[in-house]
Amino acid sequence: MKTSKRLSSLTGYAFAEIDNKVKDLRSEGISPIDFGVGDPTEPTPEIVRKALSDGANRHASGGYPNYTGSDEYRTAIAHWTKKRFDLDLNPATEICASVGSKEAVFNFPEAIIDPDDFVIVPNPGYPPYARGTLFAEGRVHYANLLPENNFLPDLGSIPADVCKKAKLMWINYPNNPTGVTAPASFFEEIIAFGKENDILIASDEAYSENYYGKNRPRSILEFTKTGVVAFNSLSKRSCMTGYRVGWVSGDREVVAAFKKLKTNIDSGTPTFIQDAAVAALSDEVHVLELRNLYRKKRDIMVDAFGKAGLARCCPDATLYIWQKIPNGFTSVDFAGKLLDPQIAIVTTPGSWIGENTPEGNPGEGFIRLALVPSVEECELAAKRIEKFLSGTCTTCQK
Repeated sequence: MKTSKRLSSLTGYAFAEIDNKVKDLRSEGISPIDFGVGDPTEPTPEIVRKALSDGANRHASGGYPNYTGSDEYRTAIAHWTKKRFDLDLNPATEICASVGSKEAVFNFPEAIIDPDDFVIVPNPGYPPYARGTLFAEGRVHYANLLPENNFLPDLGSIPADVCKKAKLMWINYPNNPTGVTAPASFFEEIIAFGKENDILIASDEAYSENYYGKNRPRSILEFTKTGVVAFNSLSKRSCMTGYRVGWVSGDREVVAAFKKLKTNIDSGTPTFIQDAAVAALSDEVHVLELRNLYRKKRDIMVDAFGKAGLARCCPDATLYIWQKIPNGFTSVDFAGKLLDPQIAIVTTPGSWIGENTPEGNPGEGFIRLALVPSVEECELAAKRIEKFLSGTCTTCQK
């Protein structure tokens, strides 16, 4: 069998490769501590699981779900958005349920671009931004996220011919993998950029609730609903990665286009899962508990790398640490060093998340850690890092 050109042109999916590394270690009798994939290991909150069970019974013969989300779910999203961002959204016209966030992100370019249109994508960034573009027969322009620019895209460096041909630009704050949040001035700048160049701005806000400081991350929709659309999910907020439930909101014309696309792709999120999502959105107690838990794990790991001689890379938000690596290593080499049996820690090489550009791969020089192991596992990993890395990190970048 010969696969399509689209599929054969793709390299391996980075996080699938990490899963394979974990399997290899386990086959050798080694139990690694897995910081590779951002899949929370904490149990889904009881209030959510109970609503799921009750919903399954209530909808025992419910049939296909509504493509765009139940009235109850979309109304719950609107209420939560008002409370969280002081932002009014019309549940009927400005919100659409999605089957998780990855699926929505990947499919979205099909509603917006034509073949050879450009999509501007953050680099490093979530792979579906680019891969969804390629499957829609678009062209990707990578906007590199560099430490000297606080991991914000340099809009002035985007070539004029790209701006002219671009229909869509992705942003993601709080940012995966760098862990930074964006200031209000950036949202104002990106909105003006989109308006000036007739480019739709798509804001991936999946980590809006995973933050550590007192200043809560902003939504682009707080600044305008015209020419912008936001993607959100309950995967990380409420440990619901397996539930596949999220939403798209913003400009009503864009949401209408996404609805039209979606009805031709899937049959909607199961209604009983939407019931569980309603329960999740109604409760902030578990969100605060998870936030405190991730903060504790973050501090353990940041301190461990610091004691081993590495630069302190303390994120503002997300579940990730974007750790600068020692001089003399590539990101793949250093991730491999951490796989030594005496350390046995799985991380993601930054170069696997970043893409090669004429200016280089902005993921090179970093590794990403997802703070999904338990506190006890983080403490064990910290001891191994402090014990076995200190000698190799005397020339680390500061």
